[in-house]
Amino acid sequence: MTKKLIFNSLRLISICSLIFLTVSVSMVFAEVAKIDSNFDGKMDQWRHTTAEGKISKIEHDTNFDGIIDQIEHFVGDKILVKAEFDADKNGKMDQIQHYSDQGKLEKIEKDSKNTGKFDWKEKFDANEKIERVEIDENGDGKVDIRQYFDANQTIKQTDYDTDFNGTTDRWDYFVSEKLEKVGFDTNSDQKPDQWQFFKGSNVLVKVENDTNFDGNTDRWEFFDSSGKLTRIEADRNFDGKPDMVQDQ
Repeated sequence: MTKKLIFNSLRLISICSLIFLTVSVSMVFAEVAKIDSNFDGKMDQWRHTTAEGKISKIEHDTNFDGIIDQIEHFVGDKILVKAEFDADKNGKMDQIQHYSDQGKLEKIEKDSKNTGKFDWKEKFDANEKIERVEIDENGDGKVDIRQYFDANQTIKQTDYDTDFNGTTDRWDYFVSEKLEKVGFDTNSDQKPDQWQFFKGSNVLVKVENDTNFDGNTDRWEFFDSSGKLTRIEADRNFDGKPDMVQDQ
């Protein structure tokens, strides 16, 4: 074979290799389709497709200012698993919604104070009904407030860590969304030793105290409809029965 034939053969092999490489690259790497959804001449939606041709991510510029403010993540046959939002349009994602493999909402995380920290979590049951809210009030990375909801998605209980030491020291209980009673842990033993009872959410009617922290009430305070203290009862020997009554 002459040198010219050898050169042409090598050139042909190189061209074929280049074509093969180009086809392989296009098959391996994902593609991005750009869309102008409102026909203003500017792209506002970007659809990312896998090598298998399935959509993995869609980015949106929902207010058409040139900045992405919503991102949807998909798996499999376009099953939504996560959605990110920039709710206040400041260029930072401040809300993330998480979904199950069946596409049902499981959890929402929020940067409620625009500090760059996700301090608010909402958790949902299998029917996408809210079960619990967890709040990091002081931004230290620990939950300080927990709100619990019933099957009708109405609040039934709120727990607080008022001194931010990592343990609950206040318990609020609700009936038909109205505050019924509040428990306080005054000696930091993680158990309530004072209970306040309310009528109509904001009218204090009674306070019960466990003054010796044995788990039993030994002092009772009663109030009228105006909030005035009217009577005090005390169990001075801690036998479970009041042995002193004092009218106010």
